[in-house]
Amino acid sequence: MKLDILAIGAHPDDVELSCSGTIAKEIEKGKKVGILDLTRGELGTRGTAEIRDLEARNAAKVLGASIRENLGFKDAFFVNDKHHQLEIIKILRKYQPKVVLCNAITDRHIDHGKGSKLVSDACFLSGLRKIETSIDGNIQEPWRPKHVYHYIQWMNIEPDFVVDISNHIDKKMASVEAYTSQFYDAGSKEPSTPISSKNFLDSIKYRAADLGRIIGVKYAEGYTVERYVAVDSIFDLI
Repeated sequence: MKLDILAIGAHPDDVELSCSGTIAKEIEKGKKVGILDLTRGELGTRGTAEIRDLEARNAAKVLGASIRENLGFKDAFFVNDKHHQLEIIKILRKYQPKVVLCNAITDRHIDHGKGSKLVSDACFLSGLRKIETSIDGNIQEPWRPKHVYHYIQWMNIEPDFVVDISNHIDKKMASVEAYTSQFYDAGSKEPSTPISSKNFLDSIKYRAADLGRIIGVKYAEGYTVERYVAVDSIFDLI
């Protein structure tokens, strides 16, 4: 299966928190979108890796993602080396996405910046013919995504462009709320974390509202780029 978009996150829930409105919008337009998690988030304070696995599947169903895979890298301890790059390259060549969405270039959690650079490097290397990979004994053809965009996470990084998600904010929030173990639950007996407060859950919506305000719509998601954003006409801009 070829994908139009592959959204990659260091942890299950990174994608939902950061770019799920964009994903929902493109799926509604008929685009095929997949999600790749690098780790199972096993070092998270609340819940377990097994619970996160189930929550990730439920969130993917909410969004209508075509596939969701997990590479099982070590939470907090994966590195940007040949082994990890090759595992991502295999996925890129398997699904041949046109666009890759990945972690913020720098952020509060160390895995976000690491994941950002790791994925970006793998996207470049995946296009090199002399790097050989195979799945189930089948040699893969080289593939390089046309675009790599970095979504915004904990830190308020200034975006290079924003996407209007006004009609998809409810689906975004529903996908986030699929992670019941991680976010605000008044009845939970789990320890409190920076992302388990009601303020954090509310912030997902009001941050999207603030980005929307700046471009004159209700809600938006922001991205940074590695190359200039090009348009065919100035009238392509909203």
